Amino acid sequence: METQNTPFTFSRRNFLKTSALASGGMLIGFNLFTACKSEVQPPVDIANLNFNDFNAFIKIADNGMVTIFSPNPEIGQGVKTSMPMIIAEELDVPWEHVHVAQGILDNKNYQRQVAGGSQSIRFGWDALRQTGATARQMLVNAAAAKWGVDASTCSASDGIITNANGETLGYGDVVKEAAALEVPEDVTLKDPKDYKIIGTDAVNVDIDKIITGEPLFGLDYKAEGMKYAVVLRPPAFGKKLVSYDDTATRAVNGVVDVVRFGDKVAVLANNTWAAMKGKKALTAEWEVDSDLESTEEHDKILTEILDGNKFDERRNDGNVKAAFAAADKVIERTYESPFLPHNCMEPMNFYADVKADKIHLVGPIQTPSGTARRVAEKLGRSEDEVLLEMTRMGGGFGRRLYGDFVMEAAEISNLAGQPVKVVYTREDDMGAGIYRPAIKYRIAASIKDGKLTGYHLKEAAINRNMYGLIPHFFPAGCIENYRVDTANYQSNITIGAWRAPYTNFLAFAEQSFFDELARELEQDPVQLRIDLLQNVKGTTDENIQYSGDRMEGVIKLAAEKANWGNAPEGVYQGFAAYYSHNTHVAEVAEVEMDSYGKPVVKRVVVAADCGIVVNPTGAKNQIEGGVIDGIGHAMYSDFGFAEGAPTATNFDRYQLIRMNDTPKVETYFVENELSPTGLGEPGLPPAGGAVANAIAAATGQRLTQQPFVKYMGEAEVQEIKG
Repeated sequence: METQNTPFTFSRRNFLKTSALASGGMLIGFNLFTACKSEVQPPVDIANLNFNDFNAFIKIADNGMVTIFSPNPEIGQGVKTSMPMIIAEELDVPWEHVHVAQGILDNKNYQRQVAGGSQSIRFGWDALRQTGATARQMLVNAAAAKWGVDASTCSASDGIITNANGETLGYGDVVKEAAALEVPEDVTLKDPKDYKIIGTDAVNVDIDKIITGEPLFGLDYKAEGMKYAVVLRPPAFGKKLVSYDDTATRAVNGVVDVVRFGDKVAVLANNTWAAMKGKKALTAEWEVDSDLESTEEHDKILTEILDGNKFDERRNDGNVKAAFAAADKVIERTYESPFLPHNCMEPMNFYADVKADKIHLVGPIQTPSGTARRVAEKLGRSEDEVLLEMTRMGGGFGRRLYGDFVMEAAEISNLAGQPVKVVYTREDDMGAGIYRPAIKYRIAASIKDGKLTGYHLKEAAINRNMYGLIPHFFPAGCIENYRVDTANYQSNITIGAWRAPYTNFLAFAEQSFFDELARELEQDPVQLRIDLLQNVKGTTDENIQYSGDRMEGVIKLAAEKANWGNAPEGVYQGFAAYYSHNTHVAEVAEVEMDSYGKPVVKRVVVAADCGIVVNPTGAKNQIEGGVIDGIGHAMYSDFGFAEGAPTATNFDRYQLIRMNDTPKVETYFVENELSPTGLGEPGLPPAGGAVANAIAAATGQRLTQQPFVKYMGEAEVQEIKG
């Protein structure tokens, strides 16, 4: 892994020798989110640069080659490729002349150095463009001064500056002069029609290292004198440590220390094998500290909440009670989902070296700034003493928003007085907490004279409500009488964000319910949604966060590309559309029955409106991954608790989607010139609903509980009209 204090080298793909940089170049201290800072006075000699001193910058060598540092954590969502693409576009250099490196945590220069909520590109778009354009203008100004002409008579393209007489200078020819100039305040940004890089396919900048196994990830990181730490944690939620015996552990070859912190015990060793073996040799006594909860108990409690009347009102349009009282018919359904772990391919891990003058942290984390702050607070140190470097992550999905594993590494290093890397086993990863909470939704709708007149959603959740933060999403505004109520049960089981938080299960529940409503109203499911959206098209109501026009656009595009309603014989279609993380997505799932009479998902057609697509290849990967992830967890994944302990701690008892279960995914983007929004999560929420609706079309069975395989064929088949 290239850390920030090691000499920089280009990868083979850039066809550049390291000696090309030794002669010097320009380092422009740009803030990727607030553009240039004139007070930054970077050194010119690249060979003598201390990369730890800078984070947000563009580096241009005398030969014109460019290094762009990407500030945000890379969890597989592609920002390490797409964010530098935006800068390179406005800088106007050939993409093949760009090398990308990962930045470190820098609270002084960066804003929102976070991977979460599919917001990196959305928040960085304008300032990233400004950064590249400002650098380009400084180079043009330097060339103009060298020629003795007005800068307005010069232009820049593909790393070359040209004046009115046809004379040219490369960026590398004027980097030293440009570095000494004042930073211009007003620069011209490109018109989207002139883009050369944005909107073109770019290969993942780390692909060579990924496929050849070169160090990139947290588990790859090593440092001199580092010890591996494996932690014994309470075996169940609700238990605490009384005592432990480490006699057998210390006898294990390679074990160097055993450290207790709180209700946990860390085994330090020269390698992971010795640390894991030492952990198994520990004997510990635990006592019950609070309730040892079970899935059966949770199920009962959530049902009682829905049956009760103690809710927090999140939204209340019109008069739902009156609409229901006057209705010809009221339809009600309850939808249920289990807890879910994140199961990142790379288990949690982090390196920490706590010294008297510095705390050095390295590893995969989605929230570097907040995590560094919490470590400093925990150890009673200044945040300025924390140096945090980010590695690429083998998956995040929200789990790495929480720096609990970083805190562990820092605590252990502080107590042991040596650098350590905490490494989780798969059992640790699944059993140590931070899950998507178990949730139940009860949705009711009233019908009068063949029209939808009222809608009432109630949510019961473990620990934290999901729906409470988004009462302004579809179908808000589409139905005159619309109400949302939430309540929760406080549990000792730790929960948190899981890919597409708040909407990952809600979309399944609502989109399944709308499919039933369409059939009850004897309307086409696609047309029903389009008709409802007419009530919000063009609205400026701040309580409506989605766009009726853009939602209608993706609905029509998905229906067109899937040939909705005209599927071949034996192919059953299901539709869903959802807005989440500022992006509109519609999906059509196609199911066929196999020779055993079981439904099989064969194809999913997706239409997305995310504004300008920066990197089409990366964008499609995000959509396809989200769809497959959404289908897999809706179909197969089950997780629960017995006496406070997880019922599954490895993949022998927890099923993920297999390669042979994955459908073909076709992705289409609505073309426009609107500012881009995120794609890491929005493809997931509609997937479960689209599949459930297709299964209903194929089998007549309405699935209201996840995972589907647990209930398919066993639940009572509900009548489907139309």
